[in-house]
Amino acid sequence: MSFKVAFIGAGSLVFARTLFTDLMSVPEFHNIKVAFTDINADNLEKVTSLCQRDLDENNIPIHIESTTDRREAFRDARYIINCVRIGGLEAFETDIDIPLKYGVDQCVGDTLCIGGIMYGQRVIAEMLEFCRDIREVAEKDAILLNYSNPNAMATWACNKYGKVKTIGLCHGEIHGENQIAEVLGIPREELDVTCAGINHQTWYISVKHNGKEMLDQILPGFEAHEKFREEEKVRIDMLKRFGYYSTESNGHLSEYVAWYRKRPDEIIDWINLDNWINGETGGYLRVTREERNWFETDYPKILAEPPKKMDGSERSLEHCSYIIESLETGRKYRGHFNIMNEGCITNLPDESVVEVPCYVDGNGISVPKVGDLPLGCAAVCSQSIWVQRLAVEAAVSGNVSLLKQAALMDPLTGAVCNPPEIWQMVDEMLVAQEKWLPQYKEAIAQAKINMSRPDLIPVKENYRGAVRLREKTPEEVAKERAERVITA
Repeated sequence: MSFKVAFIGAGSLVFARTLFTDLMSVPEFHNIKVAFTDINADNLEKVTSLCQRDLDENNIPIHIESTTDRREAFRDARYIINCVRIGGLEAFETDIDIPLKYGVDQCVGDTLCIGGIMYGQRVIAEMLEFCRDIREVAEKDAILLNYSNPNAMATWACNKYGKVKTIGLCHGEIHGENQIAEVLGIPREELDVTCAGINHQTWYISVKHNGKEMLDQILPGFEAHEKFREEEKVRIDMLKRFGYYSTESNGHLSEYVAWYRKRPDEIIDWINLDNWINGETGGYLRVTREERNWFETDYPKILAEPPKKMDGSERSLEHCSYIIESLETGRKYRGHFNIMNEGCITNLPDESVVEVPCYVDGNGISVPKVGDLPLGCAAVCSQSIWVQRLAVEAAVSGNVSLLKQAALMDPLTGAVCNPPEIWQMVDEMLVAQEKWLPQYKEAIAQAKINMSRPDLIPVKENYRGAVRLREKTPEEVAKERAERVITA
């Protein structure tokens, strides 16, 4: 087959290499063209070297085109796979640490809440530039496969304003499916699972085994499960109150709603510290820092590890490669993707991004009509959709009033902060993130004036959150990774 795939954000060692290994696990793709691009030339060179070595060891005759010029990477590409983090760790730290001063305690801060809203401002501004380049130099009707968060906001902006067909991809629902299979005691491949909702707030609205609906057995299964009943307290509580299990992790879900992280002394009641993803304050920021430090210090050791196998045995469950395989070979694939709603979920706004089951084959991506979500689930999603819509429009136009309204309407941010505090917090974050927010030039100038006033609202300057853990050393991370490999 002859077509081109471009990876943007290819300097991500673990994720970009995983997606590339997946793609190369399709035998028909061993003669395609591949381009890697990233703004970090050093990381790009390291990941390219590893992936090229993987190719060579698997006797695949592809030479990766590696360039910091994204237009060259996009030139004539049919598929663009996006996994960038705009602002990197420097900006991410402000998404977590500044809100903490105002009492907003986030676990992840990349999808909703004030961290996700500000992350969206950075990502959308840059991804619209990607879309312009795709329209100008990529293959006609090229598809953007987006992994960057906030996934729904970015996917929404690229489809509506970028004018590029964009599919948002996430693996959250895959993990939840495996959990449900475990608590039911039924192999995952025997279950027929349907999820619907919005990214990171999708609901398992049907779980069938041999045609029999199993939803009424899910709650008792989770409550009886020794591990999950400790790790998934928020998800189980939501399951009790709304009747459906959420796809997203305990830590993620806890920051999308108003109820579980608004009182510092109660946060520990809803989370578990065996893994950051269960709700640790700034947990994802911590592990991202750890992974960066490990990558920088242990790269020679990584290079000495055995190459990836590209025979399918190391192919992950990420949707990306399966979508491309189906579109190019005609093999059928079913997965849950993020797409513009346009009537798929009938009690959510048509103009929103929903995560729903889709079918792929040689004719394209087909989206069946889901109909109405259960009313309570739709209400939770609708509240988030209005935050997303305000945030998207703010990011595209640089309208600071819409940005502050998005923060005010956000469930957790609004539960913790009053309007004056939110206005000041957003001003502080705009100033801190100035170099990644070109659309807010005038607003940032005013924010600097606002932040220089003598009557600022007092904040907790050194507050680290309800449950913040120590950052591990590169040596500790390397040891943990080695132990996981041995266990596996």
